[in-house]
Amino acid sequence: MRAYTAEAEEALRARSLLKDWANEGYVTDTQYQRMEQEAVCELRRTNIFLRLVLFLFTIIIVAAGTGLVYVVVFSSRAGQRETGVFLLFCAVVSYACTEFAVMQARLYRYGIEEALAICSVAFLCVGVAATFGGASFFLNSRVTEFLVAATGAIASLWIWSRFGFAYAFLAAMVFAVCLPGYWTSSGAVQHVTVAGLYVAGLIAVAAVRPRHRFTYLDSGYSIVEALLWFGIYVAFNLELSSVDVIGHWLRGGPGAGEFSKTFYWATWVLIWCVPPAVLARGVHQKDRFVIAAGSIAAILTLVTNKPYVGGQRHTWDPMLLGALLIGVALLVRRWLAGGESGVRHGFTAQRLSGKDKQLMSAAAAGLGFVSPNSISVSAKTGSSGPQFGGGDSGGGGATSNF
Repeated sequence: MRAYTAEAEEALRARSLLKDWANEGYVTDTQYQRMEQEAVCELRRTNIFLRLVLFLFTIIIVAAGTGLVYVVVFSSRAGQRETGVFLLFCAVVSYACTEFAVMQARLYRYGIEEALAICSVAFLCVGVAATFGGASFFLNSRVTEFLVAATGAIASLWIWSRFGFAYAFLAAMVFAVCLPGYWTSSGAVQHVTVAGLYVAGLIAVAAVRPRHRFTYLDSGYSIVEALLWFGIYVAFNLELSSVDVIGHWLRGGPGAGEFSKTFYWATWVLIWCVPPAVLARGVHQKDRFVIAAGSIAAILTLVTNKPYVGGQRHTWDPMLLGALLIGVALLVRRWLAGGESGVRHGFTAQRLSGKDKQLMSAAAAGLGFVSPNSISVSAKTGSSGPQFGGGDSGGGGATSNF
């Protein structure tokens, strides 16, 4: 099922670890050169910046090419169903190009094959909506929406299992949010159903992952498990899901105030219980992605607790939260440093990999781009020049009208 061979991906993993060890001084140059020759890989890769550029340019080229072919072939005479069939054909072509880029050109996280895969899913969903949306036997729009969501979820899962794109699995989770809206109109049942789908996925991942604990697939399953844990938490946190940013909630789903008191307070208990469970799972497995998911969930619980219980918000709440997080980080670091050689139960506060430093630098740069400017200079409404009162106090009996 996997497009890449296990030997090629294992070689990539070994080369990545070897480069990291060499940068940190764990191996000498001679050892690095000798081991690098034993980890030869035929897959073609590029850096993250060129990867993003190629991804963007491929999206633009595919969109422009599709629009040009549509105008030339159909002009202005195409109906909704003809447009849908054309988009389905474009989905097949995009996926075929993805397979060609991977199997023949041997591209691996190169940006081009990723953009083609995303375009295939997008064309498929829009094509299904256009083809069946106007059909006489699909008059109910809810049926069409369910069909599009199910198609998008299945296609995204296939892209993830075939090429290993973690964001494809995230897209499948987003599509899954739209499915319960077809089965029931109850907001509580929809939340429970979405959480149930994520729990089923979590059980499946937990059953499969131990077989790949020390292989190249483990990191991919780690990200998927972290996403599922976080999805379960978001499904139960009504203060997060009530902002109508996911799936059918964009179309006016019930807010947190429209749930029964029993369900509402049950979810309040759950959002306090899920983060410790996620953190315990991550610590037990020594899984940094699951630990990160549990930490983010715990922070979101602290942030949304006041709205949940109807407490009054204050401007100093973020400051108190920041002070609490700093204190916890310092205590954990001090506790880890107090162990033998700075290690406790396999955990250490010391940096062991250059990837951590690169990740922190990238996160800091991204935060700088998205953070609003906290210092703003308000424009003065009046003139900044000297004020003479209109000249009414001029000498020699002069006035402002002189």
